[in-house]
Amino acid sequence: METDLVKREEIIGSRRIQNYIWIVLLTIGGVGFLLASGSSYFKINLLPFANPIELNFIPQGILMLVYGMGATLVNIYLILIIFWDVGGGYNEFDLKDSTIRLVRRGFPGENRNILLSYPLNEIKSLEVEVKEGINPRRALYLITIDKRRIPLTGVGEPMPLFLLEEKAVTLAKFLNIPYNFS
Repeated sequence: METDLVKREEIIGSRRIQNYIWIVLLTIGGVGFLLASGSSYFKINLLPFANPIELNFIPQGILMLVYGMGATLVNIYLILIIFWDVGGGYNEFDLKDSTIRLVRRGFPGENRNILLSYPLNEIKSLEVEVKEGINPRRALYLITIDKRRIPLTGVGEPMPLFLLEEKAVTLAKFLNIPYNFS
């Protein structure tokens, strides 16, 4: 929903391609470890491409059981956060009401939906943060008069610099506030 007075940006939460890839990899790995553990315990080859019957159940089979269960538990966690869309939501900039609303979904419970609302007159500027290196970070922040930094970009892969800059310039013009790079 975008008009001349309202701008809305969707935020992708946990429903990212990376999480789906991790689910596939963890399923393959976890099932492989569980089958190898079962093969070593029952002395029946459950894996067509390997021969885990020769493994001793204690300690190799038990260790593979632990790895398989760990992969399965992480897999269940990923499936649940994707199902619940944790972190997903939207940013809404409303010039008509002079408010900025940030809405995010959290884990199920009493406070599942997170709503932050700020009057436009409390916003001082936009800040673009760029940090390169091993753990790169590219983020866009709202800076309030009392110097709070409110993130507007989602968590995950760093946004390409030209897109981040374009987003910052467009939003700063829409809100009629300055922006700076750090």
